[in-house]
Amino acid sequence: MRFGLIGFGAWGKQHAQAIAGLPGLELSAIACNSEDSARAAAAAYPDARVTQNWREVLADSGIDTIDVAIPNHLHAEVAIAALRAGKDVLLEKPMATTIADCDALLAAERESGRLVSVGHELRQSAQWARIKALIDDGAIGDPLFLNINLFRNFYRSGAAGWRYDRSRVGSWLLEEAVHYFDLALWYFARYGYPVSIRAVGNQRAGRDAGMYDNVSVLLRYASGAYVTFTQCVAGFEHHLVLEIAGAEGAIRTLWSGTMDRDHSAEFDLRVQARGFPFERGVRECERLTIVKSGEVYELTEQIRLTAEAFTARRALVPAIEARKRVLICLEAERSLLENREIDLAEHCGNS
Repeated sequence: MRFGLIGFGAWGKQHAQAIAGLPGLELSAIACNSEDSARAAAAAYPDARVTQNWREVLADSGIDTIDVAIPNHLHAEVAIAALRAGKDVLLEKPMATTIADCDALLAAERESGRLVSVGHELRQSAQWARIKALIDDGAIGDPLFLNINLFRNFYRSGAAGWRYDRSRVGSWLLEEAVHYFDLALWYFARYGYPVSIRAVGNQRAGRDAGMYDNVSVLLRYASGAYVTFTQCVAGFEHHLVLEIAGAEGAIRTLWSGTMDRDHSAEFDLRVQARGFPFERGVRECERLTIVKSGEVYELTEQIRLTAEAFTARRALVPAIEARKRVLICLEAERSLLENREIDLAEHCGNS
């Protein structure tokens, strides 16, 4: 399968390395944003066509799949153009920064007959996907409570400072929290869509609205199950904790490194499963083995599985699901700005 890559920034380079290193895949073309990145791409991948005009990549009839790894506000425009050019699309998260753009992208997917898979790569993780399997296998009974806590360094600015520009990043909820809302909705899929959302947060002086350093979100389900999520991007290093309590057991996992792409991070997954012997007040757990975990490994696995899924004419993470994650981020931001709980009932079943 021949890939065309749009974007060769810090994360785009990781996409390029993953594509080039996977058997059966070919990195045929790379679209770069600057002369410097174009020179770097040409030096690293001499067999790939390198250009600063992403439309030239779409015009290549020999390319099967377009991999989009560019600033958030450009996702929908480039993905729609790729679909109309007859290509399948692997699209970095978030799917788009507005619901209107999400819907335009979904319409283009239907009209073109091509496929979009959105880059929620944590689903391909030996760590985070293992939790989904445990829940679905009934290891902890019905999940009742999920807590996710992200404490990390300030964001890298990105090319021309796009991650600190609200018009381009959308918000920091869309930039990173969207991953963890994806996990929450995925883990609690048996309950349908949440019925309400409440967010609180604060920011340093001078921040634009929506650029919150610290945010806490509560998602409620009609079943009584609920999710809490906290994101602090004014901390240090990169530390993530996830805890789930079920009717008959519990799960706790963590990932901790100096940065989000740390190859030597610490990670741990423990479960107190249904039927595991314990005395009340002294509940023991089992520590599960994880060989590797981290977004670089997960990206490689995502690209491999996306190629397999496209060959079978299906999307690994369908765009209709990714739209729901964008909606959660936007409604969390609305809750922040309006300082109130938002009713999500109108979105249940049709978003």
